[in-house]
Amino acid sequence: MEEEKVCQELLLNNIISKINEISLITVFRPSVKKEYCNLARRLKLLIPMFEEIKEIDHQPLSNDAVSSLVDFSHSLSLALDLLRFGSLGSKIYLALEREQVMAKFNEITSNLEHALDGISYQDLDISDEVKEQVELVITQFRRAKGRVDVLDAGLHEDLLSLHESNDATIDPTLLKRVCEKLQLLKLDDLTQESVALTELIAPNGGDPGEKIEKMCNLLKKVKEFARTENPNMESSSKEKNPSPGSSGLTPADGSPKCLAIPDDFRCPISLEIMKDPVIVSTGQTYERSCIEKWIKSGHNTCPKTQQTLLNSSLTPNYVLRSLISQWCEANGVDPPKRPGLTPTSKDTSASSATERSKIEELLHKLYSGNPEDQRSAAGEIRLLAKRNADNRVAIAEAGAIPLLVHLLSIPDSRTQEHAVTALLNLSICDDNKGSIINSGAVPGIVHVLKKGSMEARENAAATLFSLSVVDENKVTIGSSGAITPLVMLLSEGNQRGKKDAATALFNLCIYQGNKGKAIRAGIVPILMRLLMEPGGGMLDEALAILAILSSHPEGKAAIGSADTLPVLVDVIGNGSPRNKENACAVLVHLCSGDNSYFVAAQDLGVTGYLQEMAQTGTERGRRKAQQLLEWINLYNELQALMPVKAEGHEPTVAEG
Repeated sequence: MEEEKVCQELLLNNIISKINEISLITVFRPSVKKEYCNLARRLKLLIPMFEEIKEIDHQPLSNDAVSSLVDFSHSLSLALDLLRFGSLGSKIYLALEREQVMAKFNEITSNLEHALDGISYQDLDISDEVKEQVELVITQFRRAKGRVDVLDAGLHEDLLSLHESNDATIDPTLLKRVCEKLQLLKLDDLTQESVALTELIAPNGGDPGEKIEKMCNLLKKVKEFARTENPNMESSSKEKNPSPGSSGLTPADGSPKCLAIPDDFRCPISLEIMKDPVIVSTGQTYERSCIEKWIKSGHNTCPKTQQTLLNSSLTPNYVLRSLISQWCEANGVDPPKRPGLTPTSKDTSASSATERSKIEELLHKLYSGNPEDQRSAAGEIRLLAKRNADNRVAIAEAGAIPLLVHLLSIPDSRTQEHAVTALLNLSICDDNKGSIINSGAVPGIVHVLKKGSMEARENAAATLFSLSVVDENKVTIGSSGAITPLVMLLSEGNQRGKKDAATALFNLCIYQGNKGKAIRAGIVPILMRLLMEPGGGMLDEALAILAILSSHPEGKAAIGSADTLPVLVDVIGNGSPRNKENACAVLVHLCSGDNSYFVAAQDLGVTGYLQEMAQTGTERGRRKAQQLLEWINLYNELQALMPVKAEGHEPTVAEG
């Protein structure tokens, strides 16, 4: 049952995350603006329902409800793609293909409505206000079904007429009308439209096809008209963007005009055109060096969306990199050079060939059986894998992973350290995680975690954390005996070792089946010690893990017997917002069905802290604080109604 609830929570978090992404899309192309805005607004109204369902502490949802949630999540993914294209896609495409686009829109909205109907929200323990809001959304879905407002019946005909006209016979009035309706009169708008059409070409290997070629010809006519109407358009862009290094680029031929860089090609942090674009776990793209600096400085959120980063993996955005190169070539601009790459394609190819040759040479050393060659080769692969994403892919494709796994079990500690750190660096690439698991690496990593040097143990813990980002790997790692040595590292490691062990344990204990293993390995007393260490720097991690473990019956018992209450009350009164939230979550589980904690917590002054937290805490913290206050008030009311009690008997407040 607990595993089902964990899966349901992951599913609900996934749905909420997608709707939050949708809510960030606020601008849509003219031909779809009204319908797409309405869909985004309706979906945003559903967030409170999913958040309340997630907080329900009762039985898991029915199979039918879960099935409807899965269907809704799938339709939501399609809706997200649809809305993204409606915001950033080609204006010409959306206008010419409006009938097809709206048919897809209606299909997706119909699927969303059908899935929403199957959730049986009326039977769930959610507030009446939220139920009314959901009913309103479903009603709006039904009213909108099949009803498509015709924004401009003549725009499609105008575009067809424009396509069929010869340059000599084009009606300027027609051209102006099309430009105004599509909002394609400014250089930035025209550039973005060029990029959007290029994106439609990229999936076809550069072959535009007849349909997209027609649209490209239309854009060419629109561009020529816009330049005729506004001859100073490009020079005014230069005045706004005088710096080739920041706001624009100067063509390779040295001509004075300065091109406006499409917004999608700029890093959201530096605002510079991206040389090595990478995708973070929230789906946003940044320049590699900028986001690496952001993460290394201690941030764990996406700079653009403020969502928590689920991991520190950076995935190369090859599509965007290709589009930037195509745009630069089309505009006669030298493409941005990726760090570490030489200027010409010939030199780049030579460099790549050199890297491949180097990797092959290192693999021969790993095969050799010579301990010194193996040690040096593992060390060099470790450094190559740390350097960049392309190396991680190339090393894995060359077949290095099974050879590195073999080295985890040999006696030489330095070789072990190189091998496990190389696997850690390779695991940053999501595609490599499965290869590492499938090669049987986990037992070897656990062996290093138990027997290796301190640095090797730390990196083994970090590797397990990286691999456990994939949910199914949590089960594999937990059943491999990794929990106990991680708990030992949490106890006896240096500061970095404790941090690595804590992050791995936190991630693994998200899976219910691993919680009991951690508790039986003695993690709770260690966490309590870390909580009370003055200046120990592990308060955040210890509270986060305790909040997860307290939902487990053994965890609740172990935490309750560890004299935790004074520390929890102190954190609720004086801690950071996130720590207050976690301390409150632990207290909720301790107090459920056990009146002694109500009494002791009130004696320690928790009521005033909870009242303040219910007003100013995080969203989850406010809910937990309010829940505790309701329980305390109910307990006090029951006490007042029973002035004479049977000895040893007190009224019991049930959970919920």
